[in-house]
Amino acid sequence: MTAASKTPLLDRIKTPAHLRQLDASQLRQVADELRQETIDAVSVTGGHLGAGLGVVELTVAIHYVFDTPYDRLIWDVGHQAYPHKIITGRRDRIRTIRQGGGLSGFTKRSESEYDPFGAAHSSTSISSGLGMAVASELQGRKRNVIAVIGDGAMSAGMAYEAMNNAGSRDTRLIVILNDNDMSIAPPVGALSSYLSRSLSSTSFRSLRHVAKDISKILPRPFQRAAQQAEEFARGIISGGGTLFEELGFYYVGPIDGHNLEHLLPILQNLANSDEPGPVLVHCVTQKGKGYGPAEASADKYHGVVKFDVATGAQQKSAPKAPSYTSVFAKALIAEAKADDRIVAVNAAMPGGTGCDVFGKAFPHRCFDVGIAEQHAVTFCAGMATEGMKPFAVIYSTFLQRAYDQVVHDVAIQSLAVRFAMDRAGLVGADGQTHAGSFDIAYLGCLPNFVVMAPSDELELMHIVATAAEIDDRPSAFRYPRGEGIGMQLPERGTPVPIGKGRILKEGTKIAILNFGTRLQECLKAAEDLGAKGLSTTVADARFCKPLDEDLVARLAREHEVLITIEEGAVGGFGSHVLHYLAHAGLLDGGLKVRPMVLPDIFIDQDSPQKQYDVARLNAPHIVEHALQALGIAQKVVRL
Repeated sequence: MTAASKTPLLDRIKTPAHLRQLDASQLRQVADELRQETIDAVSVTGGHLGAGLGVVELTVAIHYVFDTPYDRLIWDVGHQAYPHKIITGRRDRIRTIRQGGGLSGFTKRSESEYDPFGAAHSSTSISSGLGMAVASELQGRKRNVIAVIGDGAMSAGMAYEAMNNAGSRDTRLIVILNDNDMSIAPPVGALSSYLSRSLSSTSFRSLRHVAKDISKILPRPFQRAAQQAEEFARGIISGGGTLFEELGFYYVGPIDGHNLEHLLPILQNLANSDEPGPVLVHCVTQKGKGYGPAEASADKYHGVVKFDVATGAQQKSAPKAPSYTSVFAKALIAEAKADDRIVAVNAAMPGGTGCDVFGKAFPHRCFDVGIAEQHAVTFCAGMATEGMKPFAVIYSTFLQRAYDQVVHDVAIQSLAVRFAMDRAGLVGADGQTHAGSFDIAYLGCLPNFVVMAPSDELELMHIVATAAEIDDRPSAFRYPRGEGIGMQLPERGTPVPIGKGRILKEGTKIAILNFGTRLQECLKAAEDLGAKGLSTTVADARFCKPLDEDLVARLAREHEVLITIEEGAVGGFGSHVLHYLAHAGLLDGGLKVRPMVLPDIFIDQDSPQKQYDVARLNAPHIVEHALQALGIAQKVVRL
């Protein structure tokens, strides 16, 4: 006999159309089953957990009320969209999430028609949603556009830029503020829910528009009195939303985002309304809702590896070496002990950047500015003008969001802001959106910038010490996600000479010039080439800018082949080397140069080793490039 399914209602839901065939009274059970399925799936694959558990009821309610995918549903960031994926035809693949060839950990347009906008960086939902809503207006299509954005993402300026634009129009747009930090939420009880239902009703909204229209035809003194009376009455009823109202949004809330009896009538009122203009629905939710370990420690269960559902214990393997992030924190703390002008700034990623550790050591010298990379950079610039030594500790991929500030507020003024770029290069399961592929190119082109990359965790300590001493211009250094190689670490790093690389292995025929943490692969390649009778030099550039021209010239003059290797896009280190070689005339004698960079594609999520194989940046690929340059590639056995 087959055992009864633990998810009988969820088993019937292949798409939201099936969900909408159920009675509203069954949705509580659907939500419970969906929550359990999410927990079970993430326990197998790892991934984001807490945020998704917090929006289970909201996910069910939205898909039940609105006609998705015709009605557009946009999840800001997208890391909370696992329940959404389960009920939009992807349940059979949910245990492939964040795996090679599997579902993305974020929303992705190419994956499903239910993902109308790809996301992974925050605070884009209102802008993209407004664009969709305006496009629908222009095409004469009546559709609802719903953007779900968290209170953390609302700390970014882009969200307010979008709200300011939306509030100036009569375009219909529904923004659901998922307030899961209790940071801006008044009480959310039965009375609040009743008032929110009333405020969201067509009759109340129509009456309010009539009142505003009447006030416009009254003499000027009466206009203002009528407006003040309307605002005062609304403030008494709603108890909040003043900021959103001032931005031009009709505010509804706060409501309990886990209570379907509250959610459904409010969303139905809005779905059935023809009233123009944007609406903001303020939902209060709890991260990790319904799973005890995640409720007790939202931060710990924000992103998880495989775990035991019964105990919540995560199956973390013992690290072979400290992570680059932890080594950076150790190095920065050592510098800060010696110099009280050193401060650290991060943009809502204290744990991911090591700033949480730094903050414990120096609580008054560590600043988390929220999801506001633009502000973070200019905030650092302001401190630099007053003689402080700011380290802007921001993921490479997130620093892209603040490029104008890097150029205008830092580089042009030659301010000594130090950019510590974690997650440089490929990042495994986080995939395309989080890979730090472009920073070498976009910083290396800026005048008077120092651009560095350590080759291992010991070099990272030395580079941090070097950056701390650069007082006359901006500097940046990049380091990867993951563990180091097991180097013995000192208490404090030692500064290295600016613009000077080093040679690790001497040879005569082939030169490999490394920039970053592909050095170990370069050394393996040199061994393989040596076994083939090809004497190989391995050098570590350390600096892309200023380039060690003496080292590059020596390698060019003394070798037949020069290979550069970096974990970055075309236009980075290899381009700087080639530019110098060309202008110095060092290509005129027949030197064979082969720059190895990330390919001109966005590399999908996978294990790091497989991603490097796709990028062709492992030791066998370096060997292949060298042999091809020498005209003996036919002897290579492809892996």
